[in-house]
Amino acid sequence: MAVGQGEGLRAHALMLAVASLLFAPILAAGVGLFGQAPEANVSPLGVSVVVGAFLFGIGMQLGGACASGTLYTIGGGQSAIVLTFIAFVGGSVLGAWNWGFWTETMPSGPAVSMATSLGYGWALAITLGVLAAIAAATVLIARRRRPPPAEQPPSAGGLARVLRGTWPLWVGALALAALNAATLLVKGSPWGITSGFALWGSKVAQGVGVDAGSWTYWSGDRAASLDASLLADATSVMNFSIVLGALVAAGIGGSFALHKHIPWRVAAGALVGGLLMGYGARLAYGCNIGAYFSGIASFSLHGWLWGLTALFGTYVGLKTRPLFGLKVPRPRDSTC
Repeated sequence: MAVGQGEGLRAHALMLAVASLLFAPILAAGVGLFGQAPEANVSPLGVSVVVGAFLFGIGMQLGGACASGTLYTIGGGQSAIVLTFIAFVGGSVLGAWNWGFWTETMPSGPAVSMATSLGYGWALAITLGVLAAIAAATVLIARRRRPPPAEQPPSAGGLARVLRGTWPLWVGALALAALNAATLLVKGSPWGITSGFALWGSKVAQGVGVDAGSWTYWSGDRAASLDASLLADATSVMNFSIVLGALVAAGIGGSFALHKHIPWRVAAGALVGGLLMGYGARLAYGCNIGAYFSGIASFSLHGWLWGLTALFGTYVGLKTRPLFGLKVPRPRDSTC
């Protein structure tokens, strides 16, 4: 968005393409590893998705990470991201509190699955075609704008690279696609993150006397989660594991580092960004993982709407970064 460097977006396209290829037979067969029927992540198209994804796009630029990135970076020892995480949980609670207004009072359309409407064959063909067009567009944009090369962190050589990193983007894309498919088989639903944040924050709110159970968000199937252990919530367990995995990886790679001094403007950006991401994720039925990654792989149109709207939020976020002392990549930079 800043300089026309499309390597990351092409990795996204590869990840989504492979995930879609894996999701299609799993969802079509309707049988998971433990006998449960895997459920696609399909959510309604409405104002809440547009507003939520837009806010999330801004928040990612100010908070310095996304939902999974926040957990990963906490495991890597970066202190500023703790502020993002605290605000993220707070924003998730606010989003859960206002959820009824955005999903029931504001205009909302149906949940549209291309697989249900067209069949898995056509849904997969359309998804792969759109992703191929996006990848081709990034190449054409790069030829016109001549962006700086993507930043390449130091990496180990030989077999040590498997453990210590860094991995090429295409390897990460394939691994994430395979792991999301494995999540669908084991958990019965695709990978999601931010519902765990809403649960954690709502439990804290209940602990200080707030009647979170009366909120529309916690009605129906979600109600039991408020009274159950966090270890009974699969999303929470996976979130804990992301932090643990990042901590192990940072230790092996020698990249664990604690930063004692956080400039006040960076701290303010982390708090505002986290708040926007938490609130936006609840409105949009998920974040860049639950709504965008898992939504598109599930052939849900809300995933595409999320991605498109989040790009507009990203543009606004880039324009806002300097207010919080955060740099914006420039075409003249040697790397981006």
